Amino acid sequence: MINLLKNLFCSSLGKKFIMAASGCVLFLFVVGHCVGNLQVFLGPEAINRYGAFLQGLEELLWPVRITLVTLVILHFWSASRLTLENRAARPVAYAEWNPTVASYASRTMFVGGSVIGCFIVYHILHYTALVNVGGGNFTSSAQFEWTNEHGEKIHDIYKMLIVGFSVKWWVSIFYIVAVGLLSLHVSHGAKAMLQSLGLKSKSYDPAVRCFAAAVAAFLFVGYSSIPLAIMLGFLK
Repeated sequence: MINLLKNLFCSSLGKKFIMAASGCVLFLFVVGHCVGNLQVFLGPEAINRYGAFLQGLEELLWPVRITLVTLVILHFWSASRLTLENRAARPVAYAEWNPTVASYASRTMFVGGSVIGCFIVYHILHYTALVNVGGGNFTSSAQFEWTNEHGEKIHDIYKMLIVGFSVKWWVSIFYIVAVGLLSLHVSHGAKAMLQSLGLKSKSYDPAVRCFAAAVAAFLFVGYSSIPLAIMLGFLK
């Protein structure tokens, strides 16, 4: 077991596997989370019931949060280590750099990942710690409580979204930029993930590329549509 962990964390192949495996789980999470968040367009009852359902999973909620944060750390660590190792292996820069060899997504993976990390911190503060990043605290007023059909008072996720994305315009802009980088990250990461796991094949490479592009487009449109709809007054 010790040798296995040593090979996993010390070898380049092991780091690639860690990055791919953690990326796979995080990929499934961001897709599922996007589908859940889009319930805001069904009205307050739908999104608030969804939020109450998640909050009701007390035995699973914090283990899942800790697991996700651990996966993010492992993903960032393995990507950072591989980037540094690649640079160390090529101490002399290319005589002629041709950026068309790599996609824009692959060339911005590290910077994009850093911004996404900041976005995750914002998301945790906003909807887990209930801190309104634009100013104030969601727990300080009864206006952020919603009464369900059973007469129970729960967090008004719908109103939190409206207030969070309308008080400060830069919050919405940062969110949209972050999900744009997330989408670029996914478009390249989905292909790299299969290659690192040894599942890439020329026979279905075009299908993988189309799938990655389609999911990336879905994530960008899905996530960014919420602050845009709020800023344009479609959600009130």
